[in-house]
Amino acid sequence: MVVDDVQDSRDMIAEILSLRGAEVTPVASTRDALRGISESVPDVLITDISMPDEDGYALIRAVRALEPEKGGRVPAVALTAHASQDIRSRLLSSGFQMHLAKPIDLMQLPSQLTELIRNTAILE
Repeated sequence: MVVDDVQDSRDMIAEILSLRGAEVTPVASTRDALRGISESVPDVLITDISMPDEDGYALIRAVRALEPEKGGRVPAVALTAHASQDIRSRLLSSGFQMHLAKPIDLMQLPSQLTELIRNTAILE
């Protein structure tokens, strides 16, 4: 699942992942993401942090409050234009497993997500 209020960003990430064989659910808001997760838990959640209404922090709090079988333990990636160590630490302590600073390297994204999913499976 890709969550971003900017349609071009959302579409670009979804297209790259789809070309690599991923089934992608693109959504524009925290509300839409939570609705989608309740219908089908994704293998990974990729979300922008800076979104209107509810941001990526609100989304990860809501996801982590879910029961594990309902998506509470889905691996999560935070996308943000901010790349400072303080922001990275805040993101990781908020429940994200990975932080990618924008602009992201779209060609590297599929392998980064594969590694994240693999590492998460090892920890479970």
